[in-house]
Formats: sequence, structure tokens, C-alpha cells
Amino acid sequence: MARITGAVCRLCRREGEKLYLKGEKCFTRCTLEKRPNPPGVHGRARRMGEYGLQLREKQKAKRFYGVLERQFKNYFERSAKARGATGIMLMTLLERRLDNVVYRLGFATSRKEARQLVVHGHFLVNSRKVDRPSYLVNPGDVIEVRENSQKLAKFRARAEALSDYRPPAWLHLDESKLKGTVLRLPTREEIDAPVNERFIVELYSK
Repeated sequence: MARITGAVCRLCRREGEKLYLKGEKCFTRCTLEKRPNPPGVHGRARRMGEYGLQLREKQKAKRFYGVLERQFKNYFERSAKARGATGIMLMTLLERRLDNVVYRLGFATSRKEARQLVVHGHFLVNSRKVDRPSYLVNPGDVIEVRENSQKLAKFRARAEALSDYRPPAWLHLDESKLKGTVLRLPTREEIDAPVNERFIVELYSK
């Protein structure tokens, strides 16, 4: 499976935004707060035109959700064919990824960790094991930690932490059973990705 590798703190510095790629460490040891300029010897002197701004928004969305170029383009093409605003449909598709939903439910501290847990087969969707992070959930889907996995120290610790956690309004969480339900699709206001999707649409429309 293709995945983003390398120093993820550099990605946050490059985009000038906290992308929360390292989970709890992003709140305690954030490199962006100490070195807010982009990486590289010319980081402070960079100037961006219209194309540069559009490209940066696309790169930011890819890195925020952990998606590579080809898959991101497929999401955009699917969004362009759907009814509704293309940019909003794109963000909704990204938000519906299983790894993102696992993260949003609080079962993992970052999307990267959530992706790893999904690949290792720790989750069921509608009582069936799903190990594809890109699986798109639908309203009514039930996501839960497998019974055997609930015995692991990692998930026992998460169960304790979830007592004070509140997921987004489009998800319902039963922390005692480590189970979540997709109530509906998220609205754009409920998606906290720091991305201006209009720039992405303009970039692909060239």
C-alpha cells in the first residue's frame, strides 16, 4: 500500500498549518510553533502566485487526509460527476474514508495511526472486517473494534480516554462498546480541514 513517508513535521511547516499528523505530539511538541517558516534555505523568501496558492491547497488536503496524487485525482473526478458543488463533494468524500472516521470517533490519536489500525484488521464495518483505509462509509454504517482487539492495551487505554470525548455531530459514539455509527453525511461546516476547496477546483479546471 502506498503511503506518505518522511518527516511529517516538515509537511506542516511547508503548508504553514497544523495538519495534526503526529497525534498527541502535535499538542505538546510542535515543530511548527518553533520554526514557522517553510523548510529549506529559501523558505522565508518564497513568493506564490495564483497557481502556487491553488497547488498548496491541493497538497494541504492530500497531506491532511494522507492521500497520494492518483487517489486524490480519482476523488476529484468522482466529485465532479456528482450532484452538488464539486469542492464540497470532494471534502465529503475525503471525510468519509474509514481511516478518517476511525480517527473522528476517537479510536486513534491521528489519521496515520488510524490507517495502520485499519490495515491490521482491528475494525468491523457492519459486522464485517474491513482492512482498506480508503473504504467509504455511508449513513447507517456501524464501525466497531473487533472483540479480540478490544483486549489490547492500546484499545483499553482509548476506551478510558473516550469518556470525555465528543465526536462530530454526524457520528454517534458508544464508548463503552467501542462502537460508532454514521448518522448522516457531514456538512462542510462540520469538516475542520484547513483547506479552501475552491482553489482545488480551479486548479483541476485549468
